[in-house]
Amino acid sequence: MKLTKTHVEKITFDNFDFYLKRDDLIHPDFSGNKARKFYYLLQQDLSNVDKLIGFGSPQANSLHSLAVLAKDKKVKLDFYVNHIPSFLQQNPAGNYLAALNHGANIIEVGQLKDGQTLERYVVQQVLPNESNCQYVPEGGRYQDAAVGVNLLADEIADWAASQKIEQLNVALPSGTGTTALFLQKRFVQLSLPFEVLTCACVGGDDYLKAQFNELSNVDSHHPTILPTTKKYHFGKLYPEFYQIWQQLKRQTGVEFELLYDPLGWMTLLEYVKQAAGDTPIMYVHQGGVLGNATMLPRYARKFG
Repeated sequence: MKLTKTHVEKITFDNFDFYLKRDDLIHPDFSGNKARKFYYLLQQDLSNVDKLIGFGSPQANSLHSLAVLAKDKKVKLDFYVNHIPSFLQQNPAGNYLAALNHGANIIEVGQLKDGQTLERYVVQQVLPNESNCQYVPEGGRYQDAAVGVNLLADEIADWAASQKIEQLNVALPSGTGTTALFLQKRFVQLSLPFEVLTCACVGGDDYLKAQFNELSNVDSHHPTILPTTKKYHFGKLYPEFYQIWQQLKRQTGVEFELLYDPLGWMTLLEYVKQAAGDTPIMYVHQGGVLGNATMLPRYARKFG
C-alpha cells in the first residue's frame, strides 16, 4: 500500500480565507489522521505477528483503517467494542461495513462490570491470553504515531516555504490529541514559528490536556486549545453541527465529516473573528467522511 503527499488548496468560508490540507485524499481506504498515525505500523515487518488487536467504537475511523492495514499485512484483526447497535448489525454501513469487508473480526464484549473501561478489559483480560499480537491503543495514541505525523508536519513546512509563508497557524479538531501534539512538537523541533490550534471534541479541555501530558510533558509541545461556546457531548447530534457541515459543503465544495469537523470549524471561526493579525491559517482535513454514511441517517431520523 503506497501513500502519497497531499496537496493544499485555498478555500473561502464565511468570508474568511483558509488553506486546506487535503489529508483526506492520501488513500481511498487509509486516509486522514489514521493513515498518519498508523504509518509506522505500515512500514514495519509484521511477519512474526498473527493479529492486530484494537478497540473502540464500531463506527470508528480507526476500525476501518486497522482492517485495511491488517489485510495489507496479511494478518488478522480483532477489534473489541462495547456494543454493536442492532440496527447497524442488520444494516451494515460506513466504517463498520468497510471493516467487515476487509475481514475484521469485531468482538462485542457487552456491559462491563464495576466501571471497567474497554481499554482496561483489553489490556488486562485479552492481551495476556494472546501471543504474537500487535496491540494498537484507541485512536492510535502511541509514541510511534509521531513517525507519520512528522511526515505531515514536514509536508506542511515544505509547502509553507514554497509559498514564502514564515508564520502559520495549523488547525484541526482533536479526539485524543495525538496528531495535534506531534504536529506541534515537530514544528518546535524544526524551529518553525507555527502554532497548532485545536479543540476538544471528546471529554473536554481537561481531558485533552491530560492526553497531551501522557504523550509529552513539555509545554512547548502542547497545542493551543480553542474554547468552545458550550459543552458538547461526543457523538450526540446537534443541529448547529449539521448546519455548519452543510454550509462548508455548499461554500467550499468539500465534504467534511460530521463528528469532529463541525466543532473544529465552529471554534476556528470564533477564533478568526476575534484574533488580531493576519497570520494565515491552514485547516487539516483528517478524513473520516465514510462515517457520514451512518451519521446522515441519524440526523435525518432526529431532525427530519
